[in-house]
Amino acid sequence: MRPHFVTASIIWVLLTAVGEALVFTDLLPVAGSAEAKDFDWIFRFLLILGIPVFTFVIATVGYAMYNFGNSTKPTEDGPAMHGTGMFPKAWLAVTGGLTLLVMVFPGLTGLAQLQRDARGYGWGGETPEMIVRVVGQQWYWQVEYPDANVTIVGQDKEMVLPVDTAIRFEATAKDTIHSLWIPAFRMRIDALPGRTTYMVVKPTQTGEYATDEAYRFQCSQLCGLDHAKMRMTVKVVSKAAFSEWLASQQKTGQ
Repeated sequence: MRPHFVTASIIWVLLTAVGEALVFTDLLPVAGSAEAKDFDWIFRFLLILGIPVFTFVIATVGYAMYNFGNSTKPTEDGPAMHGTGMFPKAWLAVTGGLTLLVMVFPGLTGLAQLQRDARGYGWGGETPEMIVRVVGQQWYWQVEYPDANVTIVGQDKEMVLPVDTAIRFEATAKDTIHSLWIPAFRMRIDALPGRTTYMVVKPTQTGEYATDEAYRFQCSQLCGLDHAKMRMTVKVVSKAAFSEWLASQQKTGQ
């Protein structure tokens, strides 16, 4: 039995090493906001904890199937196995401890962050510096910059945002449930008829849809026939360039 245990353990270690290496491979979309960086870190942290458990199950079941599998129909039940040794107790302790850990962090700590956001502050505690109002309807977005009296409407338009600025998005809808989602920011919030929901996002780097498709503003709730067309490109620019863009929109009356 010992050679089987050693072999299965080696397979487990190798699978775990491969999985943990993939965690730090740059496979995620660009992290264009402070919130995106935090959420990516939380996602990787959960993967780091979960991969050894997952690979242990895969290694054990796969090895057992390969070495002890029997394609013939059994004539009787196998011998009973009672999990009373140290290994089942250790397995319960480790997996139970991991469960309690993720319930506290990032579970309860993340909830506290979101509750702070519900009081009007960003994920990192930033006070919003500007407001962008978003109204969804079948099947296009209306984006308002109330401080500058600028409104952008239509699927062929572009949402322009300033970098290094805490932005409070206020979302609502005119007909059914829509959802504001910008992949580069890792943030989304439902737009509901008769209600105003909001989130605070702080872009940390410039970018645009032309060079990275993660910079798109898209509805992520199935809202009807042309749901897939309910999108708008996003462009994050310097504060000076944003001020110039606002001035140009005011001149054209948009």
